[in-house]
Amino acid sequence: MPPMLRRAAALLFAALYLPLVTAADIQPTHEFFLDNGLKVIVREDHRAPVVVSQLWYKVGSSYETPGQTGLSHALEHMMFKGSRKLGAGEASRILRELGAEENAFTSDDYTAYYQVLARDRLAVAFELEADRLASLKLPADEFAREIEVIKEERRLRTDDKPSSLAYERFKAMAYPASGYHTPTIGWMDDLDRMTIEELRAWYQAWYAPNNATLVVVGDVTAEEVRSLAEHYFGPIEKRAVPSAKRPLELDEPGERRLTLHLNTQVPSLMMAFNTASLATETDNPRQIHALRLIAALLDGGYSARLPQQLERGEELVTSAAAWYNAYARGDSLFVLSAAPNMQKGRTLEEVEAGLWSQLEQLKQTAPTAEELERVRAQVIAGLVYERDSITQQATTIGMLETVGLSWRLMDEELAALEAVTPEDIQQAARTYFTRSRLSVAHVLPEESGDE
Repeated sequence: MPPMLRRAAALLFAALYLPLVTAADIQPTHEFFLDNGLKVIVREDHRAPVVVSQLWYKVGSSYETPGQTGLSHALEHMMFKGSRKLGAGEASRILRELGAEENAFTSDDYTAYYQVLARDRLAVAFELEADRLASLKLPADEFAREIEVIKEERRLRTDDKPSSLAYERFKAMAYPASGYHTPTIGWMDDLDRMTIEELRAWYQAWYAPNNATLVVVGDVTAEEVRSLAEHYFGPIEKRAVPSAKRPLELDEPGERRLTLHLNTQVPSLMMAFNTASLATETDNPRQIHALRLIAALLDGGYSARLPQQLERGEELVTSAAAWYNAYARGDSLFVLSAAPNMQKGRTLEEVEAGLWSQLEQLKQTAPTAEELERVRAQVIAGLVYERDSITQQATTIGMLETVGLSWRLMDEELAALEAVTPEDIQQAARTYFTRSRLSVAHVLPEESGDE
């Protein structure tokens, strides 16, 4: 893109997102605790008579121990299998009949349950959620059926999907010290030997009101939500919860390499660097925001460096990506992936060298102010438009709170991204893109293993 067009695009992005940032700054958000320790956050959004209710628990696969992986995800499945008031599947049926959307998700750091429904039906969501928090049944016969569903989910989404299997193995190597090496769905051997008693103990340990955050976003007031929350969740007693340390990684684990031969037609490469996150880098959070912008600078659309230089310029790769999670509970990873241009006879070794060349550029030369402004405007505009959704607003709030940060970062991060300078980009690259923090995986077709 010519410099004049790039400048115009950046100015257009800035013009578009600044009014929305101003609107976000005045969006009323309220925080309070019930007597039993349940934290409640209410964000008002009165554009439509709709509300999203999410209950987040501070437990996920990074809390699990060897031999007992997959418990958090399995418990998420069992939360739909009956409680004191309702039988298996009845809560979902009630919500469907009300026209509500509901689901749940588990990650390394949290397990969350949500409902999106008309504002006048919020009490129903609270009653159903409070019931399974207080009195989940966990029947053995339902578990025996559901664990087979979970095993099949693992086969379909991971074991029989080469890209997912490769990333699972890669992640296990890239996190040598922290619980992030555990796959959220669990290892198959652990699923085979999981018992209903283990699941009941996991529920008793972690599913307490004082280990949860209730997030409500939509056409409601704090007073409405407080009244409903006290009525439905207030009677649930608080319980002692195990201590949970942050998943910290070795500062410099050393270079690690993995070669995988899988059922894939095209070879691929993954590279990752052990980094801090906003939760673990308290001295210099600007470096973390710089890493977020580096990911966009490398892989933020057609004009980003990887597609422009490696894909269209050198014709080295057919695809390339970069991503980074700044909002982990513990230390994080900066990840790059790419597939070589086989039609041009390019190899994984050449691709690896090409990616290193891109990182060295960042270390040697700070980006121009013009390039950084274009990337920054793109990132900020994406965040602003993403949060036009009440569900995404709630998800961002819940995620921040559950990993040990504050929902206030949601409204502060735009200014934090604005503060990053070209020199910050260069310094973050020099700090984190080192071989002592590097993991590399070469993924090859199975026949290559026989040659």
